Amino acid sequence: MTDPLTAAAPAAELVRALAAARQTVATAESLTAGLVSATIAGVPGASAVLRGGLVVYATDLKHSLAGVGDEVLRTEGPVAASTAEQLAVGARTRCAADWGVALTGVAGPDPQGGHPPGTVYLGLAGPGHSEVMRLKLAGDRWTIRIGATNSAVRELLRCVRDMR
Repeated sequence: MTDPLTAAAPAAELVRALAAARQTVATAESLTAGLVSATIAGVPGASAVLRGGLVVYATDLKHSLAGVGDEVLRTEGPVAASTAEQLAVGARTRCAADWGVALTGVAGPDPQGGHPPGTVYLGLAGPGHSEVMRLKLAGDRWTIRIGATNSAVRELLRCVRDMR
């Protein structure tokens, strides 16, 4: 049976690209609650590149586990570009990885903090590189969560390839 998570994302290509670059990755996930790590781990050989991940579903854990600043959480909230960036940096530094990938957002069905379902921020932090993108995804909770996961894998793959 094929892993349904790896079937929808270029996870095998990501693992190969990270291995070829001799680089590692760690995650900090809120709305996806570990789906990015699970997607990468579904690829044979992932243990060579996946350092680990932080599931920071609760806002206070974004600070205590991933190191997001109290001020950022207080003024901008858990669903914000700066939160995603700090989550990515936190995953990278706390797990001693070359790359940190972070997702925070609203899977629905209800809005959160004034953000409609499908609002997702993806943060990427790597060697000399940091970026955040806002995703607008449609669908039910699963569709939004899997869409965010697939976007994270695709965008990290792009970054790793661009660094070569």
